[in-house]
Amino acid sequence: MDEFSYLSVLLSIILGLGITQILKGFRGILQSRKRVKLYWPALAWAGLLLLIYVQTWWAMFGLRFHHDWSFGAFAIVLLQTIVLYMMAGLVLPDFFGEDIIDLRVNYYAHHSWFFALAILVLCVSIGKEVVLTGALPERRNLAFHVAFIATAAIAAITGREWCHKATVLVTTGLFCFYIAFLFSHLQ
Repeated sequence: MDEFSYLSVLLSIILGLGITQILKGFRGILQSRKRVKLYWPALAWAGLLLLIYVQTWWAMFGLRFHHDWSFGAFAIVLLQTIVLYMMAGLVLPDFFGEDIIDLRVNYYAHHSWFFALAILVLCVSIGKEVVLTGALPERRNLAFHVAFIATAAIAAITGREWCHKATVLVTTGLFCFYIAFLFSHLQ
């Protein structure tokens, strides 16, 4: 077993827990559907976060060529998955009790933290590249990161509903373009 095969087990577990967290939220919505007030931006962010998880797992395949692992290098890769997991914990409610669940109220109760974590995970992603390669990400990849940071910063500081609706649409389109442009094939 090579180094990354060993290290990727923990990364895969955390990514799997995050995916489980989001799917658990969708399951709760389905099971409690008569008591849930839907809010499409929250559902869209949850769906986009699932796509981000899959893309992260897909992109991490490229780390199999990295053989000079230090604890610091592994820690920053691990930090990326941990922050993503924390985002999964905020995107949809954890508990669907007997009361009415308003996804709009839940979304705005957590939006500042959710988008602050989004900024953090993007900064960690850039830092991961610096730690592993000694250089910033390739120019196109860095440009996408900066665009994602800008949209998350806007969403973190505003409570304007039209802005949040636009942000999820813009980010989804941008992320799909990002995948098609930079990650359509395993590297």
